[in-house]
Amino acid sequence: MNDRPIKKLVIVGGGTAGWISAAAFARLLSPPLEIELVESEAIGTVGVGEATIPQIIRLNAILGLDESDFVRRTFGTFKLGIEFVDWRAPGERYLHTFGDAGINLANVHFHHYWRRYALAGGRNSLWHYSLHEQASRQSKFGRLDRVGKANMTGLAYAYHFDAALYAAYLRSYAEARGVTRREGIVQSIERDSETGDILSVTLDGERTIAGDFFIDCTGFRALLIGETLLSAYEDWSRWLPCNRALAVPSERLSPLPPFTRATARPAGWQWRIPLQHRTGNGHVFCADFMSKDEAEALLLGNLEGKALDAPRLLQFRTGRRKTFWSHNCAAIGLSSGFLEPLESTSIHLIQSNVGRLIGLFPRTRGYDADRDEYNRRTADEFEQVRDFLILHYNQTTRDDTEFWRYCRNMPPPETLTEKIELFASSGRLGRDVDDLFKDSSWTQVMLGQGVTPRDYNPMADKITDEQLNEFLGNVRQVIDRAVAGLPAHDQFIRENCLAEGV
Repeated sequence: MNDRPIKKLVIVGGGTAGWISAAAFARLLSPPLEIELVESEAIGTVGVGEATIPQIIRLNAILGLDESDFVRRTFGTFKLGIEFVDWRAPGERYLHTFGDAGINLANVHFHHYWRRYALAGGRNSLWHYSLHEQASRQSKFGRLDRVGKANMTGLAYAYHFDAALYAAYLRSYAEARGVTRREGIVQSIERDSETGDILSVTLDGERTIAGDFFIDCTGFRALLIGETLLSAYEDWSRWLPCNRALAVPSERLSPLPPFTRATARPAGWQWRIPLQHRTGNGHVFCADFMSKDEAEALLLGNLEGKALDAPRLLQFRTGRRKTFWSHNCAAIGLSSGFLEPLESTSIHLIQSNVGRLIGLFPRTRGYDADRDEYNRRTADEFEQVRDFLILHYNQTTRDDTEFWRYCRNMPPPETLTEKIELFASSGRLGRDVDDLFKDSSWTQVMLGQGVTPRDYNPMADKITDEQLNEFLGNVRQVIDRAVAGLPAHDQFIRENCLAEGV
C-alpha cells in the first residue's frame, strides 16, 4: 500500500490559495502529476489583504512571470514598507521598511553604531539613515539593486495588487500548463475505511473527482482538513484579540505612496493600500470592545477619498491548525490558520507553505517522516509570525481605551518576551535562523514600538567619535544622492506597467 504512486493532485477551492497552489505545482511537478482544481463561482473568496512582502518576488521568479506584465494586469503598485501610525502612542509614526538602515561595518549591524551615536546625544533617528524611508517619504520608486559603489543594498520591495485579479492571472497561467478546473460545490467526501485517507470529493450533480493527494483551499470552513479530518484549531485570540474586519474600496490616491499604512484605532487598526485604480481600506477590530456600527462609522469617516462600495464584514479567529497535513491532505491558506494582515503575511504564508509542500511532496504513500517535517516547520513559521504581530500590540504606552489597556497588559508568549528583553539590553536579536523577518525588521518594529536598547555591541567602539560622525554623514549623503536619482512612483508605473484604462 505504501508504494502506491501519487499520480493525481486535487485542489479543493480556488482564490489566491488555490491558484497559487495550482500554478506552483504545475510549474514544478506537472507532468507527470495530474492536477485538478475544484471551485465554485457561487462561493465568494476572502481577500482582506492586497499587500505583500518581498518574498513574493521569488514566487513570481520561479513561475517565470514578467514583473511589469504582472503588475499591469493586477492594477498593482510597488511597496517599500508599512507605515505604523499611532501604535506606540497617539501622534507617533514609523515605517517598517523592507531594507536595512545604513550600512553594516566590520560585521556589526548599523543600528549599533546609531545607538552609540544616540547615547552620546545624537538626535537623528535610525530612519534618517534609511534609503527606503527617504524614498517613501518622497513617493519615489525605482529598480535599484545596489547604491553606486557604496556597500549599501538597493531597494527591497513588494507589491500592492488586486487579489482577485492575481488569482485570475494565476488561473490562466495554471490552465495553460495543464491544470483542469472543475466548477462545482462539494456535496460529500469519501474516505478509505481502513487508512482514513480521502478518496474522492463528490460535487453537485453527483460528479465524483478522485485523487491520490488533496489540498484544502476552502478558506475558514476548512472542509477537508477541519470538517472531514478533524484537525483541531489552536486559538490565539488571547494574544491577537481582533476578530472582525470591514473592507471597503475608495478613490485612487494621488500621488501614489509606495507603502502600506496601518493606523491604530480605539479597538484595532485601519489599513490603506494604494492601487493604480483605487485604494483598498479596511478596519480590523475586536467585537468585544467595539460594535460593527461603530467600526463602520470610524472606517468611513477616515477614508482619504470617496467610498466606492459599501463595507463588507469578515469574521475570523486568529490561530492555526494543530496539524496542517493530515492523512493525504494538506491545508493551504485560511484553512490552515489565520494571522491578521498587519504585516501583509497572508499571501506569503500561502506561498511559503506551497513551496514547503512541493519540497517535501511524496512520490508514493509512505510519507510519515515528510508529513511530520512539514507540520513541524509550518508550525514554527506560524508562531514566529504570531510573535512579530503581538509585538506591535503589546509594546505600547497607550492606555486611552480598554482595548489598548488589555493589549499592553497581556502576558506575551515567552518566545517573544526573550527577544524583547535581549534587544532592550544590548540591541541584539535572538532571531531564529529561519525566521521570516530579518534583523532589520525586528529592529525597526522594536524601536518604533518604544523598545530602546540600554547599550550596544562594544565592537561599535572600534572607531573614534570623529570616524563615527564621518561614517554617519557619508551614509546620509549616499542615500540623498540615490533618492535624488529615483523617479516618482507614479512616473515609474506610467513608464513601465500602467494598467489599461487607468
